[in-house]
Amino acid sequence: MQQTFMKTRPILPLVLSMSLPMVVSMMVASLYNIVDSYYVAKISEDAMTALSLVFPVQNLINAVTIGFSIGANAVISYHLGAQDSQKANAAATQSVLYNAIHGALLTMGCIAVMPFFLRLFTTDAQVIDLGVRYSRIAFAFAVFVAISMSLEKIFQATGKMLMTMICMMSGCVANILLDPVLIFGWGPFPEMGIEGAALATGIGQTLSLAIYITCYFVGDFPVRLCFTADTFNPRLTRKMYSVGIPATLNLALPSLLISCLNIILSVYSQVYVLVLGVYYKLQTFLYLPANGIVQGMRPILGYNFGAREYARVAKIYRVALTLSACIMAVGTILCWTIPGQLIGLFSTNADTIAIGSTALRIISIGFIVSSVSIISCGALEGLGMGTPSLVISLLRYALLILPVAFVLSRFLDALGVWYAFWITEFITAMIAYRLYRKKVSARDSAAEAE
Repeated sequence: MQQTFMKTRPILPLVLSMSLPMVVSMMVASLYNIVDSYYVAKISEDAMTALSLVFPVQNLINAVTIGFSIGANAVISYHLGAQDSQKANAAATQSVLYNAIHGALLTMGCIAVMPFFLRLFTTDAQVIDLGVRYSRIAFAFAVFVAISMSLEKIFQATGKMLMTMICMMSGCVANILLDPVLIFGWGPFPEMGIEGAALATGIGQTLSLAIYITCYFVGDFPVRLCFTADTFNPRLTRKMYSVGIPATLNLALPSLLISCLNIILSVYSQVYVLVLGVYYKLQTFLYLPANGIVQGMRPILGYNFGAREYARVAKIYRVALTLSACIMAVGTILCWTIPGQLIGLFSTNADTIAIGSTALRIISIGFIVSSVSIISCGALEGLGMGTPSLVISLLRYALLILPVAFVLSRFLDALGVWYAFWITEFITAMIAYRLYRKKVSARDSAAEAE
């Protein structure tokens, strides 16, 4: 198999070579998120609020399609490490087909519920109208997103990180370039407003998919898609969903968190809802690159576990944790030194900037320690242990933070919500590390006994 370098190369260069392309592409994706929101904010503050309210549902679509693809990634990596190319091919084929079905169902369901969903958080008719108009176009591309996510994780499972970076960055760059053109109607293009932002996103996602498909057919690709009856192995399907469903919930939980926090914050002022939305746009500059480390780590862990290289698995975890902590340290410094400038990208209102600056300083206290939870989640998914990974995410995004935010908000108003972020990160990090060590030690012992 061409992927044997995953168990022979020195660990730090290996993790860097697998992760850096993903970190770079995630940085570009983060830039797209910021630029997209920046131009939408230029339309009006209502448009930015609408985008913030739509974000949880948009994140749900990504969660379902990416989560199932993570399950496929784990299965493909494991069978490549075990030198079983037939099962790796079967898992890749099932991933593409089933995720296309997921995308079609999400398109219909999410467009249908958006008016009702938006009314849960606002009575402003303008905000609701803008949110519906944006979501109808953006969600129409869910099938393309789903297939693209499957191909992305298939490429990553085979170590094709540079190719993945090119495909992802192409779509993001196209989106960044098209945003002002379609929103404000530059040149021969009509002014489309918030619909232009949605269309730019969809075109970028479609371009990424087209490049993935082209690379698959013209490149030397070690995993092949084969849509025959023999390919659909029920055992592989169950395994992909056993990892994919927890991974989906891991990724979807932030949507639940944002929606619940919006309910708490809207009691005090819609400005706090806007600040929370801006924070989640800004934090992608940290958490998406950290996710790039996870994406580079995940196939290496799966491969080495399949090859029974248990000592390398432990070293890969430690290296990834160190790299992630470095990224989060940079974010902490920025949030403490230039919070006003960061919030000022999305609002010129002095009160909003002041509230947002305070929020960034408080929330960022937990950035560095959150690396433990992030890497532990990704490592457990890469080893095919989706359920304990889900437990960690449940603590971070629901079981701990929501009660803490609610209780503290009774005493500190909106400030209590910001404090709940870092308190949750410290508690979850301690639990995550203990859970990772316990589950990995048990899995190692069971594998060695086979």
